[in-house]
Amino acid sequence: MFNRTRCLQITAALASISLLAGCGLLSEDDGDEMKRIVVGTTSTPSTLDPAAAWDGSWELYRNVYQTLLAFPTGSSKPQPDAAQSCEFTDAASQAYRCTLRKGLKFSNGEPLDANAVKYSLDRIKTIGSNVGPKGLFGTLDKIETPDPLTVVFHLNTSDATFPYVLGSPAASLVAPKDYPADKVREGDKITGSGPYVLDSYKDGAEAVLTGNTTYTGFANRKNKAVTIRYFADSPKMIAALKAKEIDATYRGLSAPEITDLQTPASHALGVQVVENVGAEIRYLVFNPKDPQVAKLPVRQAIAQIVDRGALVSKVYQGTAEPLYSMVPKGVVGHKTPFYDKYGGADVAKAKKILRDAGITQPVELTFWYTTDRYGSSTADEFTELKRQLDESQLFRITLRSQPWKTFQTGYKSGEYPVFGRGWFPDFPDPDNFIAPFVGKENAVGTPYEPAEIVNDLLPKSRREGDRSAGVQEFEQAQKIFADDVRLLPLWQGKLYVAAREDIAGAERALDPQTVMQMWEFYRKTSW
Repeated sequence: MFNRTRCLQITAALASISLLAGCGLLSEDDGDEMKRIVVGTTSTPSTLDPAAAWDGSWELYRNVYQTLLAFPTGSSKPQPDAAQSCEFTDAASQAYRCTLRKGLKFSNGEPLDANAVKYSLDRIKTIGSNVGPKGLFGTLDKIETPDPLTVVFHLNTSDATFPYVLGSPAASLVAPKDYPADKVREGDKITGSGPYVLDSYKDGAEAVLTGNTTYTGFANRKNKAVTIRYFADSPKMIAALKAKEIDATYRGLSAPEITDLQTPASHALGVQVVENVGAEIRYLVFNPKDPQVAKLPVRQAIAQIVDRGALVSKVYQGTAEPLYSMVPKGVVGHKTPFYDKYGGADVAKAKKILRDAGITQPVELTFWYTTDRYGSSTADEFTELKRQLDESQLFRITLRSQPWKTFQTGYKSGEYPVFGRGWFPDFPDPDNFIAPFVGKENAVGTPYEPAEIVNDLLPKSRREGDRSAGVQEFEQAQKIFADDVRLLPLWQGKLYVAAREDIAGAERALDPQTVMQMWEFYRKTSW
């Protein structure tokens, strides 16, 4: 959200789909082209209140709530949305001023002014949900509203990444009259000011959206209405796409399904696939509350045994690639510290690590994963991890799984010794692949406070307005992650949107946070 000499290229390499001959422009008079677009996903919101979600709920939020800043498709630099302009007003990057657009209103008619902005962000800290985005606002000290159109954010330390946070759905703006200041709003309603209004919502089933006629912001909506359908598993979603019950899919496609959708048989059914370069990553989290996991040699031995190449080949079939850092390829500062330290999978080295620590018996551990957040391949992924570790005869792994809402409560409560998580960037900056995983209250619910990262490397990097200037700090942080093995990166994935061939805009529907922008979809005319 500020100038820098090199922009990140997380989503710059979108693979495009050639429009078939005869497709014309959108016609306001053609009823067929303007009918509601239906998009399927396996990522069901955990809550409708943005103060209590730091997860895939952002898919919905981006389309119904507004933020001061946002990331247009193809850009890693934030642009004004509810704001007319924003800028740091000091050299230390500790005072950030935004001027709002005039005349903004929420869908209930309430004005979206400076007080509403302050109210929306203050309640995140007041509520303090342990599964909410409060961790992203750790440097925010106080908010001032000198006049109805001006908001000034005072930070407790230099933080050049703060504008990025304001551009994420974590900073969704809500109507004060409808959202309690000190508790999460219950029910199935949303009062926002984004490109769409929520007509109706059925948990686990669908969200029905209609274009917000009073919306003023960066989004150029190319359709009038969208329904998001939620699926418990991807096979049902794919079947619905082939049966023309939905128009597009996103999130949760397995590798075999992607391969199938790219075949001539699927093309004959009128299905097209867009492949996107992604910053999506998967990783394991180790909880030191468990007496076995608390032993560094146990974590190091797992890091030494896991064969990412075999995992990606067997389970993801070319739709992902091995990852040796929490900072993925394509992001400034990416290195391969886990490969540098552990090299390829080597059971003999892992055995020596354990024996040198006096561990001579197989280590028994339970690995947990969620059944309905990251797609049906997750079960296969953990089955392969179990196979690798069990075959080493150094570990005995038990697998357990839970639906996302239960799983989320469990890992935040510290119940799981080892569990799998996925990460989609909150904003396109290397900081967002380091900072969320450290601190007493972090994104994975297991306190991890490496002093050098928390007290030195992150503060130093956040003083740099030019984000590429903090490369050395991020490289060192990645090395510390590899030394501590509190997190174990596994793979980096590509992102896919599958759509009916009469649907255009799929190649523009993902923003740099890999959040679906429903307003980009439209039906081709003269089909």
